[in-house]
Amino acid sequence: MTELLEVRGLKLHFPAGGRWLGGPRGWIRAVDGIDLHIRPGETLGLVGESGCGKSSAARAVAQLHRPTAGQVLLQGRDLTRLDGRDLMAARQHMQMVFQDPYASLDPRLTAFELIAEPLRIHRARGLLKLSRTELARKVDGLLDQVGLARSFRNRYPHQFSGGQRQRIGIARALALRPDLVLCDEPVSALDVSIQAQILNLFKDLQEAFGLAYLFIAHDLAVVEYIATRVAVMYLGRLVEVADAAELYRRPQHPYTQALLSAAPIPDPQVERSRSRILLAGDVPAPDREPPGCPFYDRCWLRMDACRARPPRLQETVPGHQVSCFLHHPPD
Repeated sequence: MTELLEVRGLKLHFPAGGRWLGGPRGWIRAVDGIDLHIRPGETLGLVGESGCGKSSAARAVAQLHRPTAGQVLLQGRDLTRLDGRDLMAARQHMQMVFQDPYASLDPRLTAFELIAEPLRIHRARGLLKLSRTELARKVDGLLDQVGLARSFRNRYPHQFSGGQRQRIGIARALALRPDLVLCDEPVSALDVSIQAQILNLFKDLQEAFGLAYLFIAHDLAVVEYIATRVAVMYLGRLVEVADAAELYRRPQHPYTQALLSAAPIPDPQVERSRSRILLAGDVPAPDREPPGCPFYDRCWLRMDACRARPPRLQETVPGHQVSCFLHHPPD
């Protein structure tokens, strides 16, 4: 199947500390050479601890932060080589839903204006032909699709609940009929009962419009519910990628095993019978990463080879990739 999105060697580095002799003292490697792909209609879950680079990766894919290196191919076009009108035209096929539904909405605009904004911008740039009547009809249709009454169209963000504000954000992301939606922890700021509603909305919209998602979350239960495949990120790098059922059933990287052992299970008997893996030490500072495996200092299965150089992400079985010398012994 043709890839909708293909990311190759993506890096996003930020300068760290003060400047020294005209340059930065160091670099924070927020994203450090990741490869991933998303097929039409599938959901790739991206998980990891806070600060591991998940949101930075999504922003680099969307070109909100220009990558330091690598390629982002959307329908075969490298977005890193586009700018201006060409980049805006390509972005019609990829939109983003942000974590905080209040901070991402302009408080001075009504729900109608917020949803209509991307349509008006693309119309003004000559990328979209739409009359005022057609625009109003389209916005009303989007309100219907995300479960909001049309009578809400003239309300402002502060007049909505958190879940309703996120529905507005989703409607705005869908306004241009994208093929791919980047979801940056879209339910983490919502109550648990509302989370389920929004997740079901994402699933319904995916079925209705054939959407593909890059779904970022730190809640493993959320990712298990919605994802087709899962990529696990640690300190700017991918350490494991597999089909969701395979990864949750047979995690192979020690970090993935530790993450899953910490996720609660609703069955009390199962929860009491399993043991949790407690990681020692702290996550290394992003501007002082170890030369070998980034998980070396916290791994209870580390070997001498892990200190020397980082392992590569390689397949252990078809469709299951792991970055660990336990499964791919060093040469």
